Amino acid sequence: MRKPPGLLRRIGAAVMLAWVLGFLWFALALPRPAGPQKTDGVIALTGASGRIPRAIDVLRAGHARKVLIAGVASEVKPAEFAAEYKVSGELLACCVTLGFESVDTRSNALEAARWIAAEHITSVRLVTTDWHMRRAEFDLAMAAPRGVEILPDAVPSRPSMKTLFIEYNKLIARVLAWLAGW
Repeated sequence: MRKPPGLLRRIGAAVMLAWVLGFLWFALALPRPAGPQKTDGVIALTGASGRIPRAIDVLRAGHARKVLIAGVASEVKPAEFAAEYKVSGELLACCVTLGFESVDTRSNALEAARWIAAEHITSVRLVTTDWHMRRAEFDLAMAAPRGVEILPDAVPSRPSMKTLFIEYNKLIARVLAWLAGW
């Protein structure tokens, strides 16, 4: 039995309205920085500026005991990292893990989940840019061991409409892929 054309138009309009309203929420209510809450660990995703300094500041302030920097380029040497971010050799050795395995948000989450399990972390602060936080938090929540508390700690930015548009659609695609079992 064929559906009447009016019904298809209404369904299409409803989907489009939901997408527009979702985008407005996504763009206008970007995640914010977290307060001084303590967690066992911090995960900073490489990419935009401000992420790594924020994670190191959290560690130095005593709000976490360990940091994973996920997605570090393979050519980066620990001494170069320490010099660039003014991290002492002692702090680097005890408390900072450079993760060289991941190349995108989903593999960041998988690398972070392995680190969380290996370090017996029960609560983690996730540091990434505000426009990237929702998808990064979703992927980490899907990959992390059960029961791990995730505290989003967004680094404020001034994203372009293009960046917001692309990231919103990536988030939708990621959620739909998860719902489909991919």
